[in-house]
Amino acid sequence: MKAMSMKRSLTAIALIAALFAPAVASAQILADGPVVYGHHHLNTTNMAAQKKFFVDTLGGSVVKFGTGDRQQEIITFPNVLIFFHPMQAPTGGSIGTTVNHIGFSVPDLKPVVAKIKANGFKMITKDSVAADVKVTDDIAAASPTTNIAFALGPEDVKVEFVEVKSQKAPIQLHHVHFFGQMNTEMQAWYAKTFGAKLLPANPGSAFVSDQLPGVTLNFSPSPTPTVGTTGRAIDHIGFEIKDLEAFTKKLEAEGIKLDRPYTKVPELGIAIAFIKDPWGTNIEMTEGLRAVK
Repeated sequence: MKAMSMKRSLTAIALIAALFAPAVASAQILADGPVVYGHHHLNTTNMAAQKKFFVDTLGGSVVKFGTGDRQQEIITFPNVLIFFHPMQAPTGGSIGTTVNHIGFSVPDLKPVVAKIKANGFKMITKDSVAADVKVTDDIAAASPTTNIAFALGPEDVKVEFVEVKSQKAPIQLHHVHFFGQMNTEMQAWYAKTFGAKLLPANPGSAFVSDQLPGVTLNFSPSPTPTVGTTGRAIDHIGFEIKDLEAFTKKLEAEGIKLDRPYTKVPELGIAIAFIKDPWGTNIEMTEGLRAVK
């Protein structure tokens, strides 16, 4: 009887542990295409806080990337990797820059919002939606079928969460949201430059969008001028590109200046190049991040 009681107790403990363990999504770039979204690159002076938010709270995975002196920790989610400039103090948060926020989708917002608040991070949903949008318990009814929520991550990185009830993964990349006074021009530039599908404008939407495999690029009109991303909490965004060398030559032929030319980085197993969009968004282009598991 004692053995049976002990077995039941251990089973109960295991079930409780499973219920309260963070959900961890498989972590890699799953989308396929000549150009897909690759990574966010954040400036930070507090990696412990970044891990508490992106790993302990949201369920990302920490992996080692690179070799030797170039080895670093990154955090991975389905379809997006998060890189860091550790010990690099950001000059400001993401709000006010051309990349206002990054977005994830989840099957159920309520437990996500509850965990964000329980772990000490601030919800900013009410401040992020129009005054006439109903907000209940920090979740906004953006439409009859769509619920959204907004939080401030470490060092004022703004993050949106979109509820997609049919989604199987506990969390994955959803969108990158740009703000600018020329938002339709931004939409056209990203469609032309990266081959994104320019989506027709929805009369009821506050923004316009492009589509790439695995991510939506949203562009909102900003009532005030925005600044570029370099040095801010979201320092740059990244696209993963097949045959990056040929792609950079194509950009140069179209008159787009490379801030950093096509460069192989053997210690990281990738090739990289940098450009800026006409509004100051710092953009890294990579080839090789698809291999990260």
